[in-house]
Amino acid sequence: MLCFNFYCFTIVLLIIFYKNLVKMSKIADGNYTAVIYTLIKEKQYNDVIEIINNMSDNNRNTRPGLSLLAYCYYYTDDFQNASTIYEQLAALWPQEVDYKLQHAQSLYSAGRYEDALRAANGITTSGYENKVRKLTAAIRYGMEDIAGARSLLETNSGLNDDPDTDINYGCLLYKESRYEEALQKFLNAQTMLGYRPHLSYSVALCYYKLKDFTSSLKHIGDIIDRGIREHPELGIGMTTEGIEVRSVGNTLTLHESALIEAFNLKAAIQFEKNDIDSAREAMTDMPPRWEEELDSVTLHNQALCSVDMSPTQGFHKLQFLMQQSTYPQETLQNLLILYCKHGYHDLASDVISTYSPVKDKYLSNYIREFVDAVIAQQTSPDEAYRKLDNMANKLADSLRKATRSVQESREARDDKRAKSALLDYENTLEKFIPVTMAQAKIYWDLENYAQAETIFYKSVEFCNENDTWRLHVAHVLFMQEKFKEAIAFYEPIVKKNYNNILSVSAIVLANLCVSHIMTAQNEEAEELMRKIEKEEERLYYQEPEKKVFHLCIVNLVIGTLYCSKGNYEFGISRVIKSLEPYNKKLGMDTWFYAKRCMLSLIENMTKHIIVMRDSFYNECLVFLNQCEFHGKEVATMPEEEESTSKKELNNVTCEARLLKSLILRQLEY
Repeated sequence: MLCFNFYCFTIVLLIIFYKNLVKMSKIADGNYTAVIYTLIKEKQYNDVIEIINNMSDNNRNTRPGLSLLAYCYYYTDDFQNASTIYEQLAALWPQEVDYKLQHAQSLYSAGRYEDALRAANGITTSGYENKVRKLTAAIRYGMEDIAGARSLLETNSGLNDDPDTDINYGCLLYKESRYEEALQKFLNAQTMLGYRPHLSYSVALCYYKLKDFTSSLKHIGDIIDRGIREHPELGIGMTTEGIEVRSVGNTLTLHESALIEAFNLKAAIQFEKNDIDSAREAMTDMPPRWEEELDSVTLHNQALCSVDMSPTQGFHKLQFLMQQSTYPQETLQNLLILYCKHGYHDLASDVISTYSPVKDKYLSNYIREFVDAVIAQQTSPDEAYRKLDNMANKLADSLRKATRSVQESREARDDKRAKSALLDYENTLEKFIPVTMAQAKIYWDLENYAQAETIFYKSVEFCNENDTWRLHVAHVLFMQEKFKEAIAFYEPIVKKNYNNILSVSAIVLANLCVSHIMTAQNEEAEELMRKIEKEEERLYYQEPEKKVFHLCIVNLVIGTLYCSKGNYEFGISRVIKSLEPYNKKLGMDTWFYAKRCMLSLIENMTKHIIVMRDSFYNECLVFLNQCEFHGKEVATMPEEEESTSKKELNNVTCEARLLKSLILRQLEY
């Protein structure tokens, strides 16, 4: 997160002792000073805290003891304890103004802005005006009082060639969403100061906001490369490589390196590019810390990166953050959007009610209107559609204005204005597409796919080149069995990622294969399936433990299609193939779709609608035998849905035996 570059006013310690890590139990009475200062030199602040806290009250409650304890608490990010002890020091030695300043600084770092402001305003000693003004400006900045922070800085006596001035104004401009101007301020400061990790991070953050991901990643890469070279003890990337590393803690070195901020920003960029695997990798690459040591931004980003694999865990992390005194501003809106995405509309409504006092502060008008419309969809689809349509019309007008602005800027050869207008267009489009999707979903849920298609084509002038929009249009066409048109939308998406085909959603590949088959383009379907099989084999040799289900899902979809058309021999053969090898592909979801095809077969056999060859029945029995053997530990329904009295029957083995008995009974007749 961006913050002011204010100095931390703490005790200056000149330490020249040699390295001598000694446990408290082994410290001789006369060696406390040497040991403690040596530990501080080595930045072993937690050890110092333990030693001082275990001293007798007479030794601990001295001025040096309390000063060192507060100092160490501050540099372990325990700002609450630091502020308490600095307050005690300021009361015991009121003539030492530094303690008062450090007390205010600790309160500010702890996010207690009102208390920090009162403490800072209480410092009136001559010679401290400039420091107090800087700290007060930082507090105002933290309180979102941008005008107040700017006013304080403008009355400051700083010179134009002072890099702190550029950095502080850069922070204000960033907060005002004037990213181009903020970037220039940070670059000016970088020219004067040279490389500084946090300054480089601020530059990367501005590039991120300007959608210049390449430049942003370059500066992030510089921070990470220097961190690896200069601080190998931080264990960067060790967790991703599978090496168990103990927590490095929230040390001063870690804070000064800006590595946590850099990895979080890298994850955000990859997440925005929809490369979730790379985002997760960035999160695991950062220096290892225990979960209780994680900062709020890291915990927030971990929740977003893991929510697709473990929604419950992701929700718990976001809910935990919302219960803290401070949390990232995006937490509330992301929790609401994820609840709506996963269908927990009642929970979303409860969150809005619970956090009603802060929703105006943390939620934009767009998010409030969008979430309100999506929640209304459950009880009043017509009202929800009306709200979404109003939003879509406003955003469409903004897109047209932005388009005209881009054209006029290019005609005037004003590159700066054109770039700004294009960024505005892209930001508006990011808001417009979810609104269009939500409108179409209303009719999708009603299975009125023709009307959903009509809604999509209303937005074709803006969204024609957007992959998300094209993908959903393809799905709507597929559901209407307009397979030829669906191919025209699916195929460019697949070809765009053909060299990394497993990055494409399995259902997209399955629908494209089905569309090829239904339009008599069997060769194209077979070629695509061979490509998927080849990529899965390659991945298996590289990562034997990793499970991929692309070919499995493609075969399941094709098998289900043929079964629905009455061609059970070919359909069931594809279903059987989809689950090979059984130890890797047999799971709760894959078994659900496989058994549906088997049940459909048995139903039609019972009604004497179909008669199959004996060899086909033998294939089915062999298949069910394999499922019975490999399915002992594979549940058939989530644990929370299973009946307690029939818990032992909740596995594939039992269901496979039942299906096998039904087929054998049919053969008897």
